[in-house]
Formats: sequence, structure tokens, C-alpha cells
Amino acid sequence: MNRFDVMTGLLARRKFFKLVCGAGNEDAEEVKKLAFIYTLAGAKGMDVSANADVVRKAASGIDEAIAYAPKLSRKIAIRPFINVSIGMPGDPHVRKAMITEKCVKCGACVGQCRTGAITAEFKVVEAKCIGCGDCDAVCAFGAIKFYHKNKDLRSILEECKRCGAEQLELHAAVPDSEAVFEEWKMIDAIMSDGYVSMCLDRMHLSDSHLRDRIRKAKEISKERLIIQADGVPMSGGKDDFNTTLQAIAIADIIMKSKLGVKVLLSGGTNSLTAKLADMCSVDYNGVTIGTFARGIIKEWTEKDGFLADPGRISKAVERAEKLVRDNIGDIIW
Repeated sequence: MNRFDVMTGLLARRKFFKLVCGAGNEDAEEVKKLAFIYTLAGAKGMDVSANADVVRKAASGIDEAIAYAPKLSRKIAIRPFINVSIGMPGDPHVRKAMITEKCVKCGACVGQCRTGAITAEFKVVEAKCIGCGDCDAVCAFGAIKFYHKNKDLRSILEECKRCGAEQLELHAAVPDSEAVFEEWKMIDAIMSDGYVSMCLDRMHLSDSHLRDRIRKAKEISKERLIIQADGVPMSGGKDDFNTTLQAIAIADIIMKSKLGVKVLLSGGTNSLTAKLADMCSVDYNGVTIGTFARGIIKEWTEKDGFLADPGRISKAVERAEKLVRDNIGDIIW
């Protein structure tokens, strides 16, 4: 069975759990730790930034997890898929924050930053910034601005594929459809032998625009298309039904439209996502979790020497595996 068929089977059985390391997260060592833990926890997808070094580190984390697995009395037969996320200008997933001269050094942003990207000198570490906007939300002085990194996207994505990426995803929840499909056609051509996904939310799109964009994407990619239904992007800090409600709602719109696409739940997803979808009879093919999944293991992964500490590894894997099982049930190893 080839890798495309393996992925198709996971989606058909709703056994696909994808960890989002962060589309804007270019902290390669952190990504390696996340890939290591969630591979051991049963995740079958690792979503990373469009950065070849990050892809290499994610692959390294997966390799080390497969080698480590017998110590936890398991064998990982299905290697997780590495998915590279690409963002359009205007999409929050790939923007970067900067602190301007308006800063009065009050410290509010430092305490609020979920990734520790803001230093004591009030500088933003670009590699750690994921563009979530938490700093901007607490800044009373308008000192935060955002920018989009310009990249030679085609060459970067081709290199990412050579380094182990098997899927590509475009964060396309922006108003400009023409620009979206210019990039989509390129992405589809680069990953012509694998799944490609389009991540969509409803911030700028009406329900009818959402459907039209999906139809057009399917005309290009056909059965290789996955839609990531992004409820409220990067909002999964809490573990309750309300937080994950919009992820279920957008998936419901897509599925009821009978567009014939595979759908992943995302955006505010947590341990209750699949449960709420099942309660509401909303169909889906898998679950994608970022903020919440990363947050529940931080107490162990942020410690120095984490990958050399079997005790901490076991605790982190146990916590991560519970989240995976909460969303997909029994794990296909």
C-alpha cells in the first residue's frame, strides 16, 4: 500500500490526528520535541512551517520516536505525515509581530505571549512568533505591528518536499480569491502525488463564498483535496465545548453542502472536539489540534534536557496520547 492510500484509509476511518506545531513556528528544536512526543502518542500528522530546516527537525523527531517506541512497549508501523503550511498575506497563521517605538515597556505583552517570543528587552524573536495576536490584544499603547515574510515560495516548498514533506496546506481565509488560486495551482502542481489541503475560516468569507472556494479548489485537486475547517484560528486555550463550537459549525456547513471533500476539524479544537461533533451528528475525517495540544505538554517539554529524561518523556506522552484518544478513539499504530 502506498502512502497516499495509507492516508486515505486513515481519513476514511476517522483515525487521523494531526498536531499543529505552528504555521509560523520556526523554532526547529521545539518542533522536533513536539514531533517526537506526538509520534509516540499516536498522531499521524505533523503540521509545520514552510521552512526546510523545520521539516528536517520534524523528520528527525519522528525518526527518534520510532526508535524510542519499544521503550514504551509499542511499535509505530505508520510513519506520521509531515504537512507544510503556507499562508497568504493577511492570514494570521504566518504573520510576525514587531514592537514599535510606541512601546512603553509595561511588560503586558511579555506575560501574555504563549510562545515566549518576546524578550525582556521587548524584542520579538521571529522564529518563535506564531502571529497569534495575543500581544496586540493586551497592548494599551498600539505598539504592536504585524508583517508577512516574503518568500520564494516555489523553491522553498520544493526543498521542503525533498526534506520529507508529503502534504501541503494553504491557509486561504483571505478575501482575494484570485491570489489564493494562483498559489493553489502552484501548490497542487508541486504536491501532485499527495494530499493538499486548504484551511478556511469564515472571518472574511460568507457561507456561499466558502462553498464556491471549495468547489473551485476541488476542480483543481479532485480527490486529493482536504478542507481544514478552521473554527476560530489559534483559539484552543480552553478545554470546553464553547471553545470548539465554531470548528464544528464550519464543518457542518461544508458537510451539509455535499461538496464531496474530506474535512479536518481545526481552530479552537481541544479534548472535546470529536465528542461535540458526534453529539451534533456532524461528519468529519480527522482532527487537527495546535494551541491546546502544545499547551498540555509544555510543563515537561520546556525543561532543559527533556529528550534525555525518560520520566518526563513518559509523562508527556501519556498526556498527549489521552488527547489523541479523546478525538479518534483507538489508535492505529
